[in-house]
Amino acid sequence: MTDATEGEKDNIWDRLRRRKVVQWGIAYAAGAWGLLQGLDYVTSTFDWPRQFQQLVTIALLIGLPIAVTLAWFHGDRGHRRVTRVELAILTLLFLLGGGLFWRYQQAADPVTRTAATGSKESGAPAAAVAGPSIAVLPFENRSAKADDAFFVDGIHDDILTQLSKISALKVISRTSVEQFRDTKLSIKNIAEQLGVKSILEGGVQRAGDRVRINVQLIDANTDAHLWAETYDRELTATEIFAIQSEVAESIAGALKAALTQGEKARVDAVPTQNLAAWEAYQLGKQRLAKRTSAGLAEAEKFFRKAVDRDPTFALAHAGLADTLRLQIEYSGKPLEATLAAAEGAISKALELDANLAEAWTAKGGIAISRTQFVEAEKLLRRAIQLNPNYATAHHWLSVTLRGGDRPEEEFKHAQRAVELDPLSVVVRSNFCDSLEAAKRYDEAAACLRRVIEIDPASPLGYRSLALLDAYARNRFTEGVASLERAAALDTGSPVVLAYLLAIHLDLGDVPRVKQLASTLVERWPDNFSSNVVLAVTEQLLGSSSAAQRHALKALTEFSQDAISLRILMDADLRSGDTAAALARYRQAFPEFLEKTSPRVDEVNYSAAVELALVLQKSGELERAAQLLEASELVIRRLPRLGASGYGVTDARIHALRGGTSKALGALREAEKAGWRGPLWRYHRDIDPTLDSIRDAPEFKAVFADIARDMERQRAELAARPENAALDLAPGH
Repeated sequence: MTDATEGEKDNIWDRLRRRKVVQWGIAYAAGAWGLLQGLDYVTSTFDWPRQFQQLVTIALLIGLPIAVTLAWFHGDRGHRRVTRVELAILTLLFLLGGGLFWRYQQAADPVTRTAATGSKESGAPAAAVAGPSIAVLPFENRSAKADDAFFVDGIHDDILTQLSKISALKVISRTSVEQFRDTKLSIKNIAEQLGVKSILEGGVQRAGDRVRINVQLIDANTDAHLWAETYDRELTATEIFAIQSEVAESIAGALKAALTQGEKARVDAVPTQNLAAWEAYQLGKQRLAKRTSAGLAEAEKFFRKAVDRDPTFALAHAGLADTLRLQIEYSGKPLEATLAAAEGAISKALELDANLAEAWTAKGGIAISRTQFVEAEKLLRRAIQLNPNYATAHHWLSVTLRGGDRPEEEFKHAQRAVELDPLSVVVRSNFCDSLEAAKRYDEAAACLRRVIEIDPASPLGYRSLALLDAYARNRFTEGVASLERAAALDTGSPVVLAYLLAIHLDLGDVPRVKQLASTLVERWPDNFSSNVVLAVTEQLLGSSSAAQRHALKALTEFSQDAISLRILMDADLRSGDTAAALARYRQAFPEFLEKTSPRVDEVNYSAAVELALVLQKSGELERAAQLLEASELVIRRLPRLGASGYGVTDARIHALRGGTSKALGALREAEKAGWRGPLWRYHRDIDPTLDSIRDAPEFKAVFADIARDMERQRAELAARPENAALDLAPGH
């Protein structure tokens, strides 16, 4: 009998072993696994970039089919030929390696990860990470006084903050673990929802000048106690911080999470020696988390109290800066004066502690408010370097990157913030905004319904869902219902009322528009958001002088507001004063008139288009063309729809270039996509960039179709039952 015939009768498994394919495969897998474990430890210890570990993993995955193939061909071949079965096995090995590589790429890309979709995010548990991870549940108040609850929460929050400074740990933020206060859920269930492997429980008893803290670390999978300790100390700020440092370092040791020297120094630092200042700071943080106008006002008072008690308390200065800046958005505080005060607080915080992640994050937030995005990115990356587990820094970095040319990176940081704080309405709302920016509107809506489900008392989810429904999904009736709910939950916010007026203005509901405008004038006459929307309202209602008056008031707060400048430009051009219009833009946007190339971004592109019109009328055609080209490049990476979408900017650019057919085609494309503003009536009736096509039959037909649709939705809104409940069902 020939060798070939004998070979065909051999058992395939025997032949694989004889050729050492099995041995090579097992040895390769074991070696690769050991290498990855060692690499994980080294990466964490020396703060190496995570991309290095990813590249090694990819290389090892690719190497597996290569290794077994080499084993096959260089094993004990003898004179046997390769059979069809053997070829099939080789093909299968190559497919397996390729499949593993593809799967890894899918998991590594935050935009394509299934777990990142709105449908998954709306209810799925958080994904656990490979390294050590922990959630610190709210501590039990074992004191005789119920009033000590805030003190207990402060101890809990500080221990959590100390742990978050350890880069080798994934630590869930306070807002997420707060959802499990007094919960009946099992440790394993909580861990699955938060995506962690370990849970820390504890209790605090305060009695006179003594404090007792009990803590225990639990393995969520086995329910086994990994470590426990009781601390009985004198009630002073120094002792409290010493306990927190000991707890953090003990947990790191129990979970085998190595601390770098810098991290150990930050964990051991004592932020204040004044117990009263520390207590005031904790109360400020708790109010800050509410994100309402009333809550932020209270937070400011507590942070100021903490600073008064201890002027060297850097964290209190950083908290004050955060609160001041957020009140611009949530409470309508004047922009320039408030930012100046916030900058003063941050300068003091960094003077006291140059390695304070919270301070660098707050400074980055101020840069965002000033639209200084390059500077904001640098500051926020510094904060993340100091505290990789600080969800707020990842959140604001994603805001900084949004609309830029790195959408994958923007999405990655938004998602990382959710992983660190999965039940925070603020962080998750930002993730929903990332989905909207990626044009995943239905997923964004599902994501925002999850935000409302997490905290039905927060106005944030309702406000964001309203703008998404109205301007990205063309569902104005639902948008109005959501904004009305947000306004009821935060009666001190002019911003919500301004949005509500804008939606009714697009609907054409003039009586309601006038009613809301009257309320804004009466309650917030000097507020920036009020004056912007009142300027547009007066312009569309035919009162040009009143519109200009409100626009000028708005510009005293923010000199680069595109809408207010647009209103004044309209008036200048219609009176023939092109020089005045040019002077306004030259003062507001000097970067547009630089000698090299204009700096146009996702914030100022609309103003750049309007300045291009002014330059055309001034005879500066080359500069105008540069601005139009730069603006066109920006909008290519932005969504058309949504409150922050580019809308019909492409049509405006084509019209200014003289491309009538392209401009009309872009208008029709926008209408078909569901574009209904914001401020579609302005573009129809006033917008001078569209003057060249306003008389075209197609222009009139497009806006007639929009007007009919808005009339239909206005009728639906009028027919809505009084006090109709907001429908948050999944199919909504």
